[in-house]
Amino acid sequence: MAPRRKAAAAAPAPAPGTGLAVVGKGIAGHLAAKVAPYTAPWISAAALPPLAGFATNQMWGDAPLSAGLASAALAVGGAALTTVTWKATPAGTKFGAFRRAQATASVAAGMGWLTCATAAGPFGHPMLDAWLLGGGLFAATWNVRQLMRNGASGDVEETNGGGLGALAQAIGWEKVTVKSPKGTGKGVVKAGVEVEAGGTIEAVQGTTARVAAALQVPPSGVIVTPDAENAGRGTISLRVADLLKDGVPFAPPDALGMMPTHPIPVGLYADGEVWLLDPFSAPILQHVLVMGVTGAGKSEFLRSLVAHLATRQKMSIFLVDLAKGRQTVGHIADGIDWLIQDAKEAKRMLRSLPAAIKARGDVLASEGLDQWTPDSSLNAMLVWIEEAADVADFNELEEIARKARSVGIWLGISLQRATWTNVSTDIRANLQASVCFGVDQPSDAGFCLPDSVTDAGAIPAWGSARPGYAFATGMGIPDSRWTTEARSGLTDREELAALVAAGTPYRDPLDETTAAALGQAYAQRAHQGTNRTTPGIPAPAAPAVPAYPVHDLEDDVMTAAEESAVLELQDVYDEVMGAIPADPEPDAPYAGLGLEDEVPDTDEDDEGMTFEAPAPVGTEEARHILYTELDGWVHQGRLEFEPADLIPATAAAGRKRPWMQGELKRLVELGLLQRDGHGSYSIVQSPLQPA
Repeated sequence: MAPRRKAAAAAPAPAPGTGLAVVGKGIAGHLAAKVAPYTAPWISAAALPPLAGFATNQMWGDAPLSAGLASAALAVGGAALTTVTWKATPAGTKFGAFRRAQATASVAAGMGWLTCATAAGPFGHPMLDAWLLGGGLFAATWNVRQLMRNGASGDVEETNGGGLGALAQAIGWEKVTVKSPKGTGKGVVKAGVEVEAGGTIEAVQGTTARVAAALQVPPSGVIVTPDAENAGRGTISLRVADLLKDGVPFAPPDALGMMPTHPIPVGLYADGEVWLLDPFSAPILQHVLVMGVTGAGKSEFLRSLVAHLATRQKMSIFLVDLAKGRQTVGHIADGIDWLIQDAKEAKRMLRSLPAAIKARGDVLASEGLDQWTPDSSLNAMLVWIEEAADVADFNELEEIARKARSVGIWLGISLQRATWTNVSTDIRANLQASVCFGVDQPSDAGFCLPDSVTDAGAIPAWGSARPGYAFATGMGIPDSRWTTEARSGLTDREELAALVAAGTPYRDPLDETTAAALGQAYAQRAHQGTNRTTPGIPAPAAPAVPAYPVHDLEDDVMTAAEESAVLELQDVYDEVMGAIPADPEPDAPYAGLGLEDEVPDTDEDDEGMTFEAPAPVGTEEARHILYTELDGWVHQGRLEFEPADLIPATAAAGRKRPWMQGELKRLVELGLLQRDGHGSYSIVQSPLQPA
């Protein structure tokens, strides 16, 4: 279109005094060009019947026998010609069927008039009357058909210039009817699809790649969704223009201090509608699986989501990213209550979550709630784990995913490929929502998206070529939107940092129930976000979006000197620990003895030192010795141990291994310890800390 506009602008102006003549000639020529296509039926109706009738009447009309035989021959020929017309005219659509009927009727009527005119003559009554009336009516019907073809007939074959009709055989749509195509005005055309007897919508879905190639649209630009109430019908959506290719701006929140149940705008759909997530208002809180190759847009999506939730009341965010945590969310880390970048700390958090889930469930039950709502005294929570397979085993994640949704803990797992080696099928079954960004292989999309979505043709097989584009399901998203392409908003580091800083007076600290249940792992977390109870934070004003102050990004980056010091300390620690043998005296005769074994009698000739047996201590005093050891570890920041680590304290208490194991079991039942896999334990709370 641009070249045409330039050509028009470059055309010379008409000479003075000649403008009206030029315009008048142009209008006449334009009208003549518009009218010319509609004159053919009238010319045919006016000229052909009388000429043909006059010719046959002159040849055979004089003799009754000749006229009768000629009329009979013309009748038989007319019937044959009518049949050929019916068979030869395509009718793949309703409009095509009407055209076939019209053409057949026109041929039959014309041959019938010619047969009669051969014997009776074309210019007498009633043949002249039939020619004038019938010919005019048939010419008019053909003009109506032309107008409908050139206008909006509602028929894909006609409005496309025969596009889908001509491609029907090539793409296998001989038994498919496309109805009522309508453009949304936003780059998308939608139409109804109906299959004839013996056909299925699933078969139509299998041809979307061929349709996309034939229409020269992207592979994901053709989506066919079945009708939930009629297996023979569906809807086809053609994305003929990409309105998102220039990027989608980040949508800030409507106000600060909203509840978690307010929808979260994270981008736009291909038709221009806002891409909204509403996980906490859905009937069931659906955990989400986010998948996509490196560079597909997962981090951008995460930043947008965290920035919104970090401006809300009664909301707490835990985020685990062992690879590039501060690089991804360092500028908005103040809005994250627990940002974890250490594998050991990540395991502590995941091991403490089951106790928190149980405690939250008890509180919700006492409040008369079947699931979390803003009426609860508890905060809603987002627990986001990047590359979960590197953080926890399947059993831990499966238990958390299965139990967390009813207590208001929203679990998000993000990774590049959610194969069974990275995320078990049991975990995926509990991740009922999904956001799938670009993947390298079309089959990879099936690890994330439901079959109903991929079967419809919604497969983001563009790798990292289209960052931010995705298909999303669940989390309050209407089912009709699952097969619509979306793109997440483009975020700016300073804008998000300012937004999170402005939301500080509105962020509530983690509720006491959850914090207590998480125990020492939470109390000793390496990162603590800011909230309205942080010293120096003013009380919140009216819930409106203020001007965002600029965030100092230098606070988010560890200096080279600090990194060097941390690495040096770690090297020294590893060197010292590696120099200590597993057993100070591995060759001693008592090296293989256990705590519960009796010391063998010494040889009478051997000389050695003798010791007096320590005075026995009472049960409470023995427990105090054991608890003091555990309490000391808590103050040192050590929260994991194995039973063998308590042998010195057990010996000092004058007890043996069975007693120690009984005490450990007792502390687990009290919720002060948690037994992990492989017989190790985590300290949830110090036994000497006041309840």
